Amino acid sequence: MRIISVVGARPQFVKLAPIASAMRGHAEHLIAHTGQHYDEVMSDVFFQDLGIPAPDFHLGVGSGSHGRQTGAMLAGLEEVFEQASPDCVLVYGDTNSTLAAALAAVKMHIPVAHLEAGLRSFNRRMPEEHNRVLTDHASDLLLAPTEGAMSHLASEGLSERSVLVGDVMTDVLFLTRESTNGRAGLPDWLEPGGYYLSTIHRPDNTDDPERLSAILTELAQLDKPVLLLAHPRLRSLAHKHGLELDAGALEPAAPLAYPQLVHAVENSAGVVTDSGGLQKEAFLLRVPCTTVRPETEWVETVDLGWNVLVSEDLSELATAVSRPAPTATDAAPYGTGHAAQNVVAALLRESGFPSER
Repeated sequence: MRIISVVGARPQFVKLAPIASAMRGHAEHLIAHTGQHYDEVMSDVFFQDLGIPAPDFHLGVGSGSHGRQTGAMLAGLEEVFEQASPDCVLVYGDTNSTLAAALAAVKMHIPVAHLEAGLRSFNRRMPEEHNRVLTDHASDLLLAPTEGAMSHLASEGLSERSVLVGDVMTDVLFLTRESTNGRAGLPDWLEPGGYYLSTIHRPDNTDDPERLSAILTELAQLDKPVLLLAHPRLRSLAHKHGLELDAGALEPAAPLAYPQLVHAVENSAGVVTDSGGLQKEAFLLRVPCTTVRPETEWVETVDLGWNVLVSEDLSELATAVSRPAPTATDAAPYGTGHAAQNVVAALLRESGFPSER
């Protein structure tokens, strides 16, 4: 069986790592990289650090508007699929790469499997929400990470295509945490428990200068230094809005390679983010998280007390970040680290799933 994985952004590279490992000896596995994240730290280094084979195809699409980027990927992936003749296209998460790959495969009558299916924020302002919903309804096999995701799929009439496999991010995080190279290259001042870690990048938080200014002001007033991992988009918008990223407690830095990110999160006093994946990584490492969004796909992190949402009243942000640690828990809503094997087993078991819809 020939399976082609389509990835293009940092969270997808992390999810790809355990899948690529689990595929060995079970299926012919090809990798297509759209180039949605195209700088070295956001792309190439992840492949090196996580032991992922080099992509068999690289589109080099780069940045652009949603329509332009998705359209370029759609055209490029159509050519890739014609050349590779896969038995199945495996797509990951909720990016433009995900949707473009699903659409290209559907048009060519190639079966599609969606990893991380069924997640819902119910916020249609988020491009990711459109991507994940459209991809779920186009896919033939839905690989859900949680019971909650399975419930969402059932409510949309998709239960017959759905399989609960667990969360592959859990697999790779547990393996990465055990590595010894996570400290290399981090700032010397990062003392365990002596800093917060933050990422802010979503358009709802960055495009409005008043909102971004309010978020940065709250972070600058925190009682510990804030390692702000500043995506190029955040740096560009802060410069455009005339905002400083190094005010007060803020210590801006470039995005980290995944082993360094895991080490930095695990040793922090707390995480402040609008990322989806980082909320879950913080929970798995049992680090309190404050999410600057009105909702989350990972509701289990909130239900168990490890994640607090702050959106409407940003003056509550600093208080939320410095709150006491939550009650300890041994809950494992995202699985125990064997999701990748479950994914490969489901793909092989369902190898004859229909491409006709």
